[in-house]
Amino acid sequence: MSAGNVQKLCETTKEKLKSAIEKLEQFLNENSIPQLAPDNNEETLQFYKGFLSDLRHLLVFSEVSAEKLGIALRRANFDNDFAEKALYNVYHHCVNNFFYPKSESYSEDGRYAYTGQDAIRFRVKPVRPVRDIILDITKVYEELRDDLTYYESDYLTERRMHNQRSHA
Repeated sequence: MSAGNVQKLCETTKEKLKSAIEKLEQFLNENSIPQLAPDNNEETLQFYKGFLSDLRHLLVFSEVSAEKLGIALRRANFDNDFAEKALYNVYHHCVNNFFYPKSESYSEDGRYAYTGQDAIRFRVKPVRPVRDIILDITKVYEELRDDLTYYESDYLTERRMHNQRSHA
């Protein structure tokens, strides 16, 4: 991919991550387990503990990725390899952590993706703020997934081929 295209992709990706980061920070700063699960039901408590843990991880991955993209964009000479590795990490750490949360508190149901309905399905019926934050940031991570699909597999294949050629 040309350096100009990679640079533009870094810029748009960083802006999208910043949008998600702001929403995640606000949600995490304003919500706690006692607020989300006041009934102290064990299943509900486990659901929200896992959910909040997943969001904290997603926030950290997103912040680190946004910072790396910022470094790539601030360099006097744009380093295409560094930038592509940063984009690869956005896909593999941010996008994958959003769509495949460790606690499996929610998942994407592809059958709903093209119907205009929400494609995210929760394991337990969540309180409104939980539902709202996920539906609010889903669009950002869907766009990132679409923008960065190249980095799902093609980027690694290209790197391997490049390494094989340089060692031959």
